[in-house]
Amino acid sequence: MEEDALRLFLARSLRLFAYGALSVVLVLYLAERGLSEARIGILLTATLLGDTALSLWITTRADRWGRKKMLLVGAALMALSGAVFASTGDFVFLLVTATLGVLSPSGNEVGPFLPIEQAALSQVVPDANRTRVFAWYTLSGSVATALGALAGGGAASALQDRGIPLLSSCQAVVYGYSAVGLAMFAGFSRLSAAIEAPAEHLGRAKGVLGLHLSGGVVARLSALFALDSFGGGFVVQSLTAYWFHLRFGTAPGKLGAIFFGANLLAGLSALLAARIASRIGLVRTMVFTHLPSNVLLLLVPLMPTVELAVLVLLARFAISQMDVPTRQSYVMAVVRPEERSAAAGITGVARSTGASVSPLLGALCLASPGFMSVPFYLAGSLKILYDLLLYRSFATLRPSEER
Repeated sequence: MEEDALRLFLARSLRLFAYGALSVVLVLYLAERGLSEARIGILLTATLLGDTALSLWITTRADRWGRKKMLLVGAALMALSGAVFASTGDFVFLLVTATLGVLSPSGNEVGPFLPIEQAALSQVVPDANRTRVFAWYTLSGSVATALGALAGGGAASALQDRGIPLLSSCQAVVYGYSAVGLAMFAGFSRLSAAIEAPAEHLGRAKGVLGLHLSGGVVARLSALFALDSFGGGFVVQSLTAYWFHLRFGTAPGKLGAIFFGANLLAGLSALLAARIASRIGLVRTMVFTHLPSNVLLLLVPLMPTVELAVLVLLARFAISQMDVPTRQSYVMAVVRPEERSAAAGITGVARSTGASVSPLLGALCLASPGFMSVPFYLAGSLKILYDLLLYRSFATLRPSEER
């Protein structure tokens, strides 16, 4: 069981490293391939929509068809996607691959891996240790993404310094993304049967999207998570960075340093979440740490200097991710073991869907000086509403380890 957990951790670290590296060079690489900005935008949109649909389809079947098998399918699609993008500039081929493959232009987790890995980890670790394991799982991903972004940009620059053209330099990073998919396939192939859903429950008739007894809980959680992500979409990292540039004239180099530190703080905060949850419970930890972070979010645009605004933002990041491992652990705790992959997949898709519209609205606000700070107020208010509704709905539904 420990070997399975280590392999899942290694797979996540490798994957997020590759995602981070690809996010730095992908748009630049496609532009060097001769694609127009409009076609690049279409590809990125197709990637988002395709990954969402693929994740939903795979994760809602993983508990019945086999978690290991579905992880192998995802790794194969990741390797194939990288190989196609690295080897051709044909728009039709790229569009089909973007829709059906696994690519992360943002550096964030995409594809079917996260929900299935959460279900598998919950299967091989004791309930009492689940939140702590998820905290380390979150931290490993945050650090890997940050390091991948640095490595991707650094590798492309180093190759250019040696006289290699920009296209070939970025292409090498894309090929590296494909190689990581192959490495994950090899690692997943060695997972044991211990990660699978309990066999004695698999004969139970399944309802919609692979759920049966847990359908009501998952539906309520999905609605709340969508609200939270909708609010967070107003202040995604790229929009927040642009706000700092518009408001204070912050240079790109300084912005990179600010958000590198912010992401590391967010990852480290996940470790503290497990300790807090062991004392006050998962739902209270989710709410009581998320509420103050959202108050800090409301305060960012009220700061008169860039130094104070950065300080408030970093304070917000230092506690904003404490709800991530606790939220993931809570979902795994309150659904049936044989429905965990489906539950994680559906709630994950709900979060992705909720966050898909608000960045456009946030960008429109930034285009008008009079509405420049509105995204922070909308995000903070909606996320506070989510916290209050979550506590009201689930404070009495406690995981088995808390009862």
